[in-house]
Amino acid sequence: MNNLLKYALIFIALVIFGAFLLVALIPGVNVPWQQLTGTADTDEETVERELVVADGFSVTLFADDVPNARWLAVTRNGDVLVSQPRRGQVSLLRADANEDGRADGQRVLIDGLRRPHGLFLHEDWLYIAESDAVGRVPFDHSDRRLAGSYQRIVKGLDDSGNHWTKTIDLGPDGWVYLSSGSSCNVCEEENPRRATIMRFKPEGGEPEIFATGLRNSVGFDWSPVSGELYATDNGRDWLGDDFPPDELNRVKKGAFYGWPYANGNRVPDPDFGVDASAEIEQKIDKSTPPVHGFRAHNAPLGIHFLESPLQPRGYWDSALVALHGSWNRSEKDGYKVVSLHWDASGNIRERDFLQGFLSDDGETVFGRPVAFAEDANGNIYISDDYAGAVYRVRAGKNPRGGTIPGNRPPIQAPPKPQPIDSGAAQRGEEIYQRFDCARCHAEQMPLRNLARKYSLQQLADYFDTPTPPMPKYDFSATQKRALAHYLMSLEHRIESTAPLN
Repeated sequence: MNNLLKYALIFIALVIFGAFLLVALIPGVNVPWQQLTGTADTDEETVERELVVADGFSVTLFADDVPNARWLAVTRNGDVLVSQPRRGQVSLLRADANEDGRADGQRVLIDGLRRPHGLFLHEDWLYIAESDAVGRVPFDHSDRRLAGSYQRIVKGLDDSGNHWTKTIDLGPDGWVYLSSGSSCNVCEEENPRRATIMRFKPEGGEPEIFATGLRNSVGFDWSPVSGELYATDNGRDWLGDDFPPDELNRVKKGAFYGWPYANGNRVPDPDFGVDASAEIEQKIDKSTPPVHGFRAHNAPLGIHFLESPLQPRGYWDSALVALHGSWNRSEKDGYKVVSLHWDASGNIRERDFLQGFLSDDGETVFGRPVAFAEDANGNIYISDDYAGAVYRVRAGKNPRGGTIPGNRPPIQAPPKPQPIDSGAAQRGEEIYQRFDCARCHAEQMPLRNLARKYSLQQLADYFDTPTPPMPKYDFSATQKRALAHYLMSLEHRIESTAPLN
C-alpha cells in the first residue's frame, strides 16, 4: 500500500510538471512564471551597492519588509500606503519624521481583500481596486486610521485567467479610471471588459468602456501639460526575444489599440491578424498605434508624471516608467526605471533613471520595480514586489544629508515659466464651473493680478493649502494644473488689483 501511494504521488507530480512544460511550449499561451519564482531579500547595503540613480538624485531603502509591494499612494501626512495583493491587504508605512531615511513604522491598514492592487486617495476616501471589484472606505489622514466600513462600489469584474490585476486612478474630469488586462496571452475575449480601460463616477456604479485593444495596461497617468491620458501596455509573448515591442499609448475615448489582431505599429498578429477577414483588416488599419515603444518583454507597469517643482529642471513634466523585467526572453532585460521626456514637437526620448535591479552578467535579479508615488516635498517612492521593498528617491540630497555637489538645494527651485495651454484651460474652466467657484470669486473675492503673484505651478500648489474661507477640495495634480491654466487665461479680463483669497 505504501509503495502504491508513493508511485501515485510521483505520477501526479510528473503529470503536473508535464502540463506546465506543455503549456509553456504552446504558442499563444501565457504562463506567468514570475509568480512561481519566489522573492529576493534586500537591505541598505545591497541598495547602496547595486542601485544607480540618475545624476542629481539619490536612492535609499525606505522599507524592506513589504512582501509583494505593488501600488502606492501618499497621504496628507506623508505616509505611504502600499497594496499587497497576495496577502489581501493594504499596509501603511509611516512618514520619515525622524529623518533617518526609513519609514517610522508599518502596520496593516485593511485586510481580507481579494487581491487588492490599484489604490488612490480622494476627499477623505481610500479607493481600492480588488481583482473582482472596486471598493472605498473613509480614511482619517490625521490619525492614520479607517473612519468607517469598507464598501464595494463596483462589482462583478472578471479576474479569471491571466492579468487579473486592476488599476484605478482619478482623472482630471472627475471620473475614476479602471484598467483590466486580458485573460490570456492572445485571444478574442468573450468578456468585453477585458483588455480595456473603463471609467465610472466616484460614487460607483456600472463602468463604461473608455478604450479597447489594450492587452495589459497596468499603469496609466495624465500629462500635467496636455491633460492627456497615457498608459503602458505589455505586448504578447512567444514571438521571439525582440518582438513585439511593449507600448506607451495616448489613450482617447472610443479608440481601439490593436490587440489581439495587431502588435506595435499595426503589424498583423500571426495568430489573429494574418490572413484575417476584411473586417479584422479594417480594424487593424483603424487601430491607434503606440506613441512610444519599449524593448520587447520589458513589461512596463507603473507610469507617473513628476509633479513637484522641486525636481531638477530637466525632469519637470517628464514621466517615470517601471520596467518590471522580462520572463519570456532567452536573456533577461528590463528590470529598471526609465524616464520619458517630451520635446516641443511631442517626440519622446527615453533615459535610464534607476538601474541595478539586474546584475551585470544578467543572471541575478535584485528586484523588480512596479509603481510610484510622489509626495509634496518631491520624494519619489518606488515599490518592488520581488524584493518586497519600497525605495525613496530624492533630488539634490545624498543619503546622509546635505546637497549633492553641483546641484541646487530643491527648496530653492525657481518657478518654471509656462505658456497657457488652451486645452488645459478648457478643462480648468469645467472644474471652475463644476464647483461653482464664481459664486464667491465673481463678487466677494475677485481673482486679480495672478500672473504677478504666482507662476502656474505656484498657483496649482496654492490649492493644496488655500487661504480661508476657500475650502480645500483635494484636487488631483492634473486638476490643479488645469485650473491654474484657466485662471491665468483670464488675466487679460481682470482690471482691479485685489489679492487672491
